[in-house]
Amino acid sequence: MRLVILTQDDPFYLARNIDYLLKKLPPYAEVVATVVFDVSPFGKRESFKDKIKKTYDIFGLPFFLRYGFKFVSSKLDSRNNVRKVLADRGIPLIQIEGNINKDENLEKIRAYKPDLLVSIAGNQIFKRKLLDVATYGCINLHTALLPKYRGLMPSFWVLKNGESHTGVSVFFVDEGIDSGPILVQNKLEIGGMSQAALIDVTKKMGMDAILESIDKIHSGKYELIENDAAQMTYFTFPTRNDVKEFLAAGKRFY
Repeated sequence: MRLVILTQDDPFYLARNIDYLLKKLPPYAEVVATVVFDVSPFGKRESFKDKIKKTYDIFGLPFFLRYGFKFVSSKLDSRNNVRKVLADRGIPLIQIEGNINKDENLEKIRAYKPDLLVSIAGNQIFKRKLLDVATYGCINLHTALLPKYRGLMPSFWVLKNGESHTGVSVFFVDEGIDSGPILVQNKLEIGGMSQAALIDVTKKMGMDAILESIDKIHSGKYELIENDAAQMTYFTFPTRNDVKEFLAAGKRFY
């Protein structure tokens, strides 16, 4: 099975998790190429200066300093570099220009004859022409129990809303947002975890769920779980007031 991974250049969590995924891939699966988007933690493209200001304004000084230090130290550690992890394994990087759905970009991906596209923090909207490039379409990891908590930063929202459990969902991508039929869904008790701990745990769970999904697609033996739009909740990026309520409820970022 020929896989093309669609991801982003996140310096915090993705490199080591993608490395874990690559180590655990079954013999019949091969990552033949990758697309690495520019990082966009706020769900849209912004200048680095705007990202810094927005982080400070929304999350406050202690968070800003802690994650600023973590960002710099991660950039200095090659183990946190997505592109280097891929390069070390000899996996080609597909250079795209602008939106991935442009015909010229689709041709570049199509040249690798993918059986399956695997989106891990892919941060562009995927259109039907892209989804049809691969034989089995595209799967995506979402670190929440869909159809609840579609959208951005589910780890923040499940904590803020006092949920006792969360989890991970791997679904077939359609042209909506986190709306496709679910292939694998695994549940997790939150307990007293901070947001940082929850992200760590769910990212690792997510890699295992992707591996489980690849195996099911390869075997052809699976039953899809409905991603019921009537039960969905959707969340965008938090505001400063949301962060104040998060902290007032005794929740922790780290």
